[in-house]
Amino acid sequence: RRAQAVCIPAIHLHMTAATMQVSQKHFEKAQEQLKLLKKDPGNETKLKLYALFKQATEGPCNSPKPGMLDFVKKAKWDAWNSLGNLSQDNARQKYTELVSSLVSAESAGQKKDASPEESRRDDYETILVTTKNNITKIMFNRPDRKNAINHKMYREIIKALEEAGKDDSTIAVITGNGDYYSSGNDLNNFTNIQPGEMEKMAKDGAVLLKEFVGHFIDFPKPLIAVVNGPAIGISVTVLGLCDIVYASDRATFHSPFSQLGQSPEGCSSYLFPKIMGLPKANEILLFNKKLTAAEACAQGLVTEVFPDRTFQKEVWARLEAYASLPKNSLAVSKQLIRSMEKEKLHAVNSKECEVLKERWLSDECVNAIMSFFQKKSKL
Repeated sequence: RRAQAVCIPAIHLHMTAATMQVSQKHFEKAQEQLKLLKKDPGNETKLKLYALFKQATEGPCNSPKPGMLDFVKKAKWDAWNSLGNLSQDNARQKYTELVSSLVSAESAGQKKDASPEESRRDDYETILVTTKNNITKIMFNRPDRKNAINHKMYREIIKALEEAGKDDSTIAVITGNGDYYSSGNDLNNFTNIQPGEMEKMAKDGAVLLKEFVGHFIDFPKPLIAVVNGPAIGISVTVLGLCDIVYASDRATFHSPFSQLGQSPEGCSSYLFPKIMGLPKANEILLFNKKLTAAEACAQGLVTEVFPDRTFQKEVWARLEAYASLPKNSLAVSKQLIRSMEKEKLHAVNSKECEVLKERWLSDECVNAIMSFFQKKSKL
């Protein structure tokens, strides 16, 4: 029997060749676009791009597997090998699409960065939370009360830290609105409590404080305190849990625990002796010594002090530079540093809150707070 001729339309061959030509053209254009990207797309994306490029130009992985200790070459080999038998045409297409998505994302980001507008969250009453230039700023916002922290403010700061830990920002910053950074615990938290409610107040207060401090311990990104003025009590003690503390030269640092019949919190009973040595920590935690910004810096509690007239300008310029660093690298490094002592810090926090609960119920503490209000009323 005569073999039947197979007829393949010439037009089909022509279209296929044209499609391949366009695909190659787009592939080459994508390579040029990739060189023009200003932002590092990250290691995971760079490995994908490498693997797709090798697959598109050489086909399936054909090189020997590198040794386990050659981390870079092994990561590249694994990425290429994971593409299996993906065709070169499909690899070119995927490479082109990935580069296109990176270019679009960077273009959208540049438009967003060009806008001076801050993204502000309006569901807070006692704090201001804004995001700009990859920085989430949490600002204490009770300037008429010297940014004293009442129960609502505690809960709002907890919520803000939770949201900042999950948002797209690179770093988070805590600061104060007005002349004060924060005057610490609002002692009105202890007023208007009936005798029968004291135990419930102490128990609930200890639970809230433990949760509050726990959020500082667990915060996953770099957390920076910008201390714009005097800081008192809890606003001082949690500074030991921040990664950097910048202060104006008009800031002061005061933790009058024994003066109020109370005891240290914020993991300061552990961190302050570790940061500044036991004798210096004792002056602050036992004997109510108030530190100037320069003294706090000399003792290691503050990272750097700036003249008040240039404080905001200098600090925020530096923070914006920090926020331009690779986000995941900063987060991983911070968590690695913190992981060594996280369990210990949580144990210290629990113990401090347990002791404070007992202090709040003591006659000594009640009398000290009553004495404080009596002195205040005479002023």
